Amino acid sequence: MDSESIEDLIKKKDEFQENANDFRKKRDYLHDKSKKMAIERDDINAKIRQIRNQISEHKRKRDEYNERVKHAKEQRNELIGNHLELKKKINELERERLSTSGVSLNQLRQSLRKLENEQMTQPMSSQKEKKLIETIKEIHTKIKDEEETLNKDPELKKAVEEEKRVKKKIEKQHELVEKMAKKAQEEHQGMIELRTQLANFVKKTSEIQERIVLTKMEADTVHREFIDNVNKIHELEKEIFGAEKKKVVKKKIADVSAAQKQADEIFERFRRGEKLSTEDLMILQKAGLL
Repeated sequence: MDSESIEDLIKKKDEFQENANDFRKKRDYLHDKSKKMAIERDDINAKIRQIRNQISEHKRKRDEYNERVKHAKEQRNELIGNHLELKKKINELERERLSTSGVSLNQLRQSLRKLENEQMTQPMSSQKEKKLIETIKEIHTKIKDEEETLNKDPELKKAVEEEKRVKKKIEKQHELVEKMAKKAQEEHQGMIELRTQLANFVKKTSEIQERIVLTKMEADTVHREFIDNVNKIHELEKEIFGAEKKKVVKKKIADVSAAQKQADEIFERFRRGEKLSTEDLMILQKAGLL
């Protein structure tokens, strides 16, 4: 193989080396890209774990508040039942106490509401309105007198006071129900909002993971191209080494042949009796002719 062929091999090797360098850079870039995406994915996954814990906490609190609402409603309903019994008892006592006078306190109150409503909604002359106002005052006075009479009754007074206390308890219990229900709704709303965030993050990590897989597949393809070029470089290096070795051997053989030819010519001169120089003698000695 001549020097020109070796130069061609070296040129090919350099081309493959350049390709290999490019493939290596691209492969390393893709690996670095996939690592950065993996870090981003892991950061989001950490957020996902945190959000899931927050969702669980919201759910725990919501369920706790709902249980308290249930318990508070049961207590409220029990109080309402007691209140109805007390109202019933008060009405019975009032009927008993008022039966002798023939006056019905409930009827007086109904009449009062009817007249007050008529005053506010019905057009009338000033004289008629004046008469209506006097009638309303009279009913007010009767109601007040009857209530004062009833309030002097110990049993009725006790029942009325108990009814008021129970009514206040019902109002407080109702406030507690609404408060707990509001808190339960707040926890539920917080859970819903976090679930929306969670779904968005999960979707994002899936997209990132898909890009990571595609990037790694591309990096593997580029790496195979890199290895292929490196293998070709090694093959060409072997060929170049072999060609250079053959060239050296060929040169040595050529040098030996030339030296032998020169020694034969000097020896022939020696046989003819010609005078030889010191250098000629050394060449003959080196060739083994002396």
